[in-house]
Parts: sequence; structure tokens; C-alpha cells
Amino acid sequence: MATEQDRATRRGEEILAVFQTAFGELLAADPAAFRVKFRKMAASAFAFYRGTACLFYNDLAAGPDGATGAADDGGAYLDERTSRVWVHGDLHAENFGTYMDANGRLVFNVNDFDEAYVGPFTWDLKRFAASIALIGYSKALSDEQIGELVGVYAAAYRARVHDLATGAKDDEVPPFTLDTAEGPLLGALRDARARTRFALLDSMTEIRDYERRFSAGGGTIELDAADRYKVLAAFDGYLETLPESSLARPDSYRVKDVVGRRGIGIGSAGLPSYNILLEGNSDALENDVVIYMKRAQTPAVSRHITDRAVRDYFEHEGHRTVISQRALQAHADPWLGWTELEGDGNRWGQLVAEVSPYAVDLDWSDIDDPAEIAAVVADLGRATAAMHAAADDQSGHSLVPFSTERAIDAVIAADEDGFTELLTGFAHSYGARARADHQIFVDLFRNGRIPGL
Repeated sequence: MATEQDRATRRGEEILAVFQTAFGELLAADPAAFRVKFRKMAASAFAFYRGTACLFYNDLAAGPDGATGAADDGGAYLDERTSRVWVHGDLHAENFGTYMDANGRLVFNVNDFDEAYVGPFTWDLKRFAASIALIGYSKALSDEQIGELVGVYAAAYRARVHDLATGAKDDEVPPFTLDTAEGPLLGALRDARARTRFALLDSMTEIRDYERRFSAGGGTIELDAADRYKVLAAFDGYLETLPESSLARPDSYRVKDVVGRRGIGIGSAGLPSYNILLEGNSDALENDVVIYMKRAQTPAVSRHITDRAVRDYFEHEGHRTVISQRALQAHADPWLGWTELEGDGNRWGQLVAEVSPYAVDLDWSDIDDPAEIAAVVADLGRATAAMHAAADDQSGHSLVPFSTERAIDAVIAADEDGFTELLTGFAHSYGARARADHQIFVDLFRNGRIPGL
């Protein structure tokens, strides 16, 4: 009979195999970046979970909808339509925050769409539910309290989906703005509003000979003439992907400076990227704009979706990321676009977007009271529903040519109680697994067992 150590050893081998598939190429190219990434992941079970969407979907693929000990595998909620909707792909409790939309309005909503794809809607909900289990555990909440929080999320999601599916008016289901948000969400929006473009520019640039340029240091990499030419050629391609409304003032896109950067975050380790300084909407130096161009990555969920129609829809990962974000985020960043960049003998799909001064992530560090946590979780459930509902109104309509909210509403209505039970059961089981996996990962890392480091 297998011992606990035997099971941990086998799980460790599985984790290493998944890491090799997901990170192998980038890790080989930049092991130093992955040492930083893995040290950040070692800090907590939640940080580990954030950095291992690849492992999460590998586990989900083990069953019809990722049965991992939960009583219901989710099959009752997946049909021809609800198995093929726009999904965020990495929906955890920290992937929410503020942004300035195309109408100049500060909005609190889901963010970071690097992993977005087309797949079962329950996968987003399960990933979020397990993240709540991990946050709840870190705040010493009981299993009962964690179950109640997941139930709050499920109920809020279900109610908002129903409202949207039955044609509720916009003023009945408003987005989270300075006028409608409360609690920590309103705090994040107020923090974003207090920030300025000038402060962002001051932290990244300097004025030399009456013109703004990027400052040296701070992780920037000076480009040689050949690399600069490639980036500028890619930039020209990017302009062709922008909507007409974004091109009203052509001078806005005059390039002032370009620098390279190297990703070292939990999600961007090893990914080369570039910052580009643009003129902005006037000649005034305080209105300059910084955009980034980074190599888009293969989303973890795509390795477990076999539908060729979905895979063949996208030109490359940059195109996939932008189309997905435009589908899932109402009034997306007007600077959002895609392009291709030559490198290492290949042409890599690139995501291009603004380095926004108004982006503030939801900070969970001071959200400790169970009642306040429940209120935030309910709001995030509503935000998730709005994201899924937006997905049939924007880009990629031919890929998801139906009302997402109506399809989801119909399958949940068939078994309301089972829907909550599905998410709470999964949250408990996968939360426990993630905590155990984190310890296995830490032991692998600190003992030099991860190849390539």
C-alpha cells in the first residue's frame, strides 16, 4: 500500500512534468527569471496557485470537468454552448482591479486576460472558488466559513447572470464605478483616481533637450539599432489592429523612445517585452503615453481544449489575447492591439496595451472581517457574471455566436442547489490539494530538484 511519502513523490514528478511542458522553453532561455518567479511562488500556497494555472488545468483534464474529489463533476452544467464560451482562464481572487475604460470612466472589474480562451464556463468559477478557499485558509477561517463564502459567490454570480439573461436594464446591473462601488472596491477606485499620468511618467522617464525619454536603470534594456528597427516595424503592424476610434489623432502614435524589458513576475517570467513612449493626445509632455509590447504566452487552458475551430480562429497568441480581452471586457483599453515580432528565428505574437497609471489591484491584505470578505466576494461574483455576459457582445462573435448569459442561466436553473454544492465541494478539495502541492513544490525547489535552475 502506497505511503503518504510515495504519493507526494508521485505528485512531485507530475508537477515537474507539467512545469516542463508549460515553462520548459522559457526557463531554459532565462533561468534567473524563473528563480525569481519560483521564490515568489514559494511564499504562500496562494502565490503558488497563482503561478500554476498549468497544473490546475492539468488536474481538471483528469475528469469530465475536473473531478478532484467533489461530489459533482460539473457535467450537468455543460452542454454544447456552455462548454464553449469565452473564459478568463486564470480567474482567481487577485485578478480583479481598476482600469480606465475607452469612455474615460474608472471601472473596477476583472483584469489580466493573458490566459483567456474559449472553454467551459465552470472552469472559471472553479478556479475562483479554490482561490477563495486558499485566501480563507490563510486568514484562519473555518471550513464552514469558507464554504459559506463560496456559496455567497455562487449565489451572486447566479443572480447577476439571471438578471442579465432576462434583459435587466443597464441601470439595474451597473458596473462598479466611483458612483456604484462600495467597500474595498470603492477604495481601489479612489486610489486609482488619485493617481496621475505625470507621476507614472516621472517614475519611468526624464526630459532631455526639451523632449521626454526613458530613464536608464529600473530594469530597462537599451536596444541596438537592429532590435529597435524590429520593434518599430512591429509597432507599425500594431497600428493596423486598432479600431478607427483610437486613431482620431495620428500624432498620438509618434514614437519618442523604445526600451527593452525582461519579465520577472509570477506570470511573466522570462517573457521579453518592450516599452514604447508615444506623443499622446497633445504636444504637452505630461500627456505622453507609455505602451508595452510583450510576447503573448500559450494559455494553460488551451492545452486541454481539443476543438480545432477554436484553435484555428486565432492568428497567434497576441491576437488571441486581444480578441479575448475585447470579448470579456466592456469598453476595453483603446490602446489594446496585437502584432508580430521577429526573434530567435521565429515570428512571435505580441500583446500591446497601455502601461496605465490608473491600474490598482484589489488588495486582500487588510480584508479580514468575514462579513467584509463576504461582501467583496459577492461583488466579485457579480463582476464574473458581467464578464461572461459581455462575451457575446464584442469581438469573436462568430466563435461564440449565442447569448452566453442565457445559455448559462438555463443550465443553472435546472439545478440551483447542485450548482452551489459543485463549487463549494471543489473549493474544499482543490484548496487542500493546492496547499499540499505548495509544500511539495517548496521541497523540490529548495532541494534543487527543478531541472534547468
